[in-house]
Amino acid sequence: QVQLVESGGGLVQAGGSLRLSCAASGRTFSNNAMGWFRRAPGKEREFVAAISSLGGSTTYADSVKGRFTISRDNAKNTVYLQMNSLKPEDTAVYYCAASRSYSGSGYITERYYDYWGQGTQVTVSS
Repeated sequence: QVQLVESGGGLVQAGGSLRLSCAASGRTFSNNAMGWFRRAPGKEREFVAAISSLGGSTTYADSVKGRFTISRDNAKNTVYLQMNSLKPEDTAVYYCAASRSYSGSGYITERYYDYWGQGTQVTVSS
């Protein structure tokens, strides 16, 4: 059974940093794209960042470009999201996702991802 488990969320002041982790189990994703999405209160889930199977290519939403960094450690079957210069509008539940079929970083919509974590809450206070 495939599981994605996020951790690292919490409450932080504006301008602060958090690092999210997503540990996968049940299969290896070293040949597959992985990504982060988020859902803010009252809004639909949106794309945040994606990374290619070997980590050499990344894609970011315009709203987080220059502040967030996605990375992965295939030996640990884990993907990370380093979030710096956090803003109140970054407050959301953050979800990790993994693709079963795709390996690039250009997959910015949910339909390309087959496995999802349960989400971790990030709250940024002003």
